[in-house]
Amino acid sequence: MAKHDRHFVNVFSAVLGILIAIALLLIGVSRLVDSGPKGARDTGDPLMQASAHERIRPFGQVAVAGADNVALAIQQAAVPVAGALAAAPDAAQPADGKSVYESACIACHGSGIAGAPRIGDQAGWAPRIAQGAATLERHAIDGFQGQAGLMPAKGGRPDLSDEAVRKAVEHMVAQSR
Repeated sequence: MAKHDRHFVNVFSAVLGILIAIALLLIGVSRLVDSGPKGARDTGDPLMQASAHERIRPFGQVAVAGADNVALAIQQAAVPVAGALAAAPDAAQPADGKSVYESACIACHGSGIAGAPRIGDQAGWAPRIAQGAATLERHAIDGFQGQAGLMPAKGGRPDLSDEAVRKAVEHMVAQSR
């Protein structure tokens, strides 16, 4: 073997030996770190098992037609649903036009999205105000699509009463004259 080949084999063997030593050292350190305190990875612990089962349990169930699905029955609410729905709109209704505007209308009329005239923009509101309050209120309640843009019914808030929408229209018109 030539002298330069022998030199290459010696250097290659030394580098390979150092890499193997580093790999063995890293394996030893990782096993030392992984061991942790005794019992840290005790998978037989009932509390740990319950916690794991809670995190991985399915969030839904499937009802199969023709099968016994009694176990999947929906629990009845303490308050009848119709009573809950009837009580909710009254509690959630904003008191005046300004609060309705701030909770629903500002999304479009605050920045002019979808062709909505910005509140306070007299030039944008003038043609609409000229149509009359009844037309403005009807468009706000029922929705309207015109050349200038789109007005979703009740501003996209079907939970609002017609009276609340009327108050919001009055507020915006008053601010935009």
